[in-house]
Amino acid sequence: MRLKTTKNEEKKAVEEERRCVNCGRGIKTLFVQYSPGNIRLMKCDNCKAVADPYIECEFMIILIDLILHKTKAYRHLLYNMLNLDADDTKGVFLKSSFVYFLLDACRISLISNSRDDWDSSGSPLVSIWTCGKVLMDVLLGNFVFISVIVLGTKFLLDLSLDITRCKEIMLAILISSYFKLFLIAMMVWEFPSSVLFIIDVFVLSSNAVALRVVTQLQTAGCLAVCFGAHAAKLFTDRWVSP
Repeated sequence: MRLKTTKNEEKKAVEEERRCVNCGRGIKTLFVQYSPGNIRLMKCDNCKAVADPYIECEFMIILIDLILHKTKAYRHLLYNMLNLDADDTKGVFLKSSFVYFLLDACRISLISNSRDDWDSSGSPLVSIWTCGKVLMDVLLGNFVFISVIVLGTKFLLDLSLDITRCKEIMLAILISSYFKLFLIAMMVWEFPSSVLFIIDVFVLSSNAVALRVVTQLQTAGCLAVCFGAHAAKLFTDRWVSP
């Protein structure tokens, strides 16, 4: 009897992995497909609105709403596209982490170039030392960043955390840092150093929206946690590379 109940609970959990973008409640299915290209969007039982109207939208519309920091677009991206509730997010987590750290290394390189900190002697030892310094800066800065996010979410926002919950929050933070992709353009073309500050502000605000969507807590608290994490990371960067 217990085994049967457990299987029913697992089946229900799998069915409710998707979320309504309006209220955030779990939903069994987002649409019903009658034939190829012929679908009917389902309504949420809680708010009585269409659960996810972004299903019929082009990606460019979703991207614009993400840039505008609409929580509906973030729920669609995190739960209905990437499905953070699923157990098979390891690949997405590893790829997002690699891209995130790589873009962070690009950011540190741009800051060092703007300060003329690079040694142009071309010596292999100097190049190895520089790469090691950038790697240490990336790892230490992000360790402090992640620690502040986790501790702030647990104590400041008073949210109970486990391994699965921490992974869900960190994946949301990684995905919502997509503004860092603009750093690639800065590596190719010249931009004023103030653009780095603008990108950092957009990443901070995007992280706060993603944290709010995942934790379903107040915006002010999520913004405070993200601001503290980014400030701690900035101070760590200044300490490692004065």
